[in-house]
Order: sequence, then structure tokens, then C-alpha cells
Amino acid sequence: MATAQTVRRWILTGSVAAITVTGAFYGAGLKTSQEHAQERQRLMALSPDEKIAQYEAVIQEWERTKKELERKLDTFRAKKKGLEVGEGNRRM
Repeated sequence: MATAQTVRRWILTGSVAAITVTGAFYGAGLKTSQEHAQERQRLMALSPDEKIAQYEAVIQEWERTKKELERKLDTFRAKKKGLEVGEGNRRM
């Protein structure tokens, strides 16, 4: 049977671990909310021309991503069509 000292040690160890984990999660959440607040303030301080430039950069990134996905989809469709026509499986 475990002695009272051993039980006390395990309870204390578990408590310290729980407090540490809780503090880490709370601190991470605090940091994230501060970063969001700073980003909102930065966006509110931008001039209209800077906002437009930023939106255009985002649109360009979306267009690049769209082209990449369309290329992948076309490649997939071509492979699928090739398999349906009867070229067979190219894996060996």
C-alpha cells in the first residue's frame, strides 16, 4: 500500500502539472487576442490607398491559388479520362 507521503507527492505533482498547462493555454490565448487587436488597429490606421493595395495583393494571391488548383484539376481529369478510355493503370 502507498504511504501518505507518496500519495501526497503524486497529488502535488499532478496539481503543479495542471496549473502549468492551464497557464500555458491561458497565456497562448492572451497572446493571440493581443495579436488580433494589434492587427485590427494596424488595418484601421491604413489609408484608403494602402487598403486598396493590400486587397489587390490578396486578390492576386487568390488568383494564383485558383490557377494552381485549376491546373491540378485539369491534370486529374486528363488522367481520369485516360483511364476511362482504356490506357490502363500506369502503376507497375
